[in-house]
Amino acid sequence: MTKSKYIPAPMPQIASVINGYEPRVRDLLMQLRALIFDAAAETEGVGALQEALKWGQPAYLTPITKSGSTVRMDRVKGAEKVALYFHCQTTLVPTFREMYADQLTFDGNRAIILDAKSPLPKAELRHCIALALTYHLSKKKRG
Repeated sequence: MTKSKYIPAPMPQIASVINGYEPRVRDLLMQLRALIFDAAAETEGVGALQEALKWGQPAYLTPITKSGSTVRMDRVKGAEKVALYFHCQTTLVPTFREMYADQLTFDGNRAIILDAKSPLPKAELRHCIALALTYHLSKKKRG
């Protein structure tokens, strides 16, 4: 693994959403955010990452290269859990499930669910995030 890249401070709107949650959830969201920026910086073809709010959730896009599918994250209502959301009409979550059925928990074809009380499975998540951020590139290679 390479050295951690520079992680920009969250935009005020993003910080406001994340800071509105209880400490464990907030910490997990910040860890995921750092992991998303690291994966983007370490993955060829991703380019600059844009952070935005989509449906009131922190979202990560590749607007310059258009290499990937949007990755969103948010707290799971009523639980100390966080969801990492992917576009449900892609093959991303089914692919993740094939690779990491024993290591990760999934919600249908749209999310990876993480427990704020458990250690973050960083290697698996980094791989899933990299696949999402290069989804359109790999689709072009297949097509």
